[in-house]
Amino acid sequence: MPWRPNCKFHPLSLVLLLTAAAGGFAGCGQNSSKTLSQIVAGEASSDSTETVQGTRDNTPKVLVPESPGTTVLGTDTISIDISNAADGYLSVSCTAGDDKKRKLRITPPNDVVYTYDLTSDGTVSYYPFSCGDGSYRIAVYENVEGNKYAAAFDTTIEISLTDSLSPFLYPNIEVWFTSDSKAVAAAEETVLPANSDLDAISEVYDYVITHVTYDWDEAENVESGYIPDVDEVLETGKGICVDFSALLCAMLRSQHIPTRVEVGYAGDVYHAWVSTYVEDVGWVNGIIRFDGTDWSLMDATLATTESEKDYKNFISDPSNYQALYLY
Repeated sequence: MPWRPNCKFHPLSLVLLLTAAAGGFAGCGQNSSKTLSQIVAGEASSDSTETVQGTRDNTPKVLVPESPGTTVLGTDTISIDISNAADGYLSVSCTAGDDKKRKLRITPPNDVVYTYDLTSDGTVSYYPFSCGDGSYRIAVYENVEGNKYAAAFDTTIEISLTDSLSPFLYPNIEVWFTSDSKAVAAAEETVLPANSDLDAISEVYDYVITHVTYDWDEAENVESGYIPDVDEVLETGKGICVDFSALLCAMLRSQHIPTRVEVGYAGDVYHAWVSTYVEDVGWVNGIIRFDGTDWSLMDATLATTESEKDYKNFISDPSNYQALYLY
């Protein structure tokens, strides 16, 4: 059974490819001193330490997913709550209480299969309907022996979203945060000077690339099914590309800015980045800042590992990024 690829989230070959000629990338263990403005537009950084309140309201707006039990599918031990499907998510829990491995597979209208590991301790986790309206196949498989799995439940449902942006505002298993999360508090403080959502996006981006460094050791040892912990990333100050992306995403969603983690290929390397929604512009797919002429791609991992020239050259070509999964 073709499960989701073993995600190493390791940009090393990409780094080597981009910097072989230029001869440099950010040293391991050093925070990037480049802000988004500097990277994209070559602007000088400000030495001002006084933060002035911007005109944009920076009050957190954290949506809370629920499992009300109004519409539930599954078996005696597997509960699949689709009561809030119109809001862009479902919840799944398993109460089998055993050590058997289980996989949740969600197949959206584009037929790209999303695979997640399920625990059997009754933990409720939330998963997005990230491909909009249409038919979603939802299946749970149980391990029978070795790498063989058998279907324990399998059904197809029709989804019609009330708001197409909802899946990218709610927390989900890949981008989990609550009103008490440190990431939410950090976002509230970080976007204080913003006058617009675009300002807020830029402030959050700059915050992440100057407070988190790439964790090469974790990249070498990460296992398939890895789930980011955004507060742990903040506390340790390090992470792999999916950690950078999840933290960016959580901070921006907590400010009610629709943002999605995109996982796919940057060049030929399995990678994660973010896209965000700007009002009056729409989804800017992997693009983050407008300098009056061009948008520039937002990739926090590259911003902390690459030289400025190589970073700008790589992100200027959208074809270098091919998203497979949206969270």
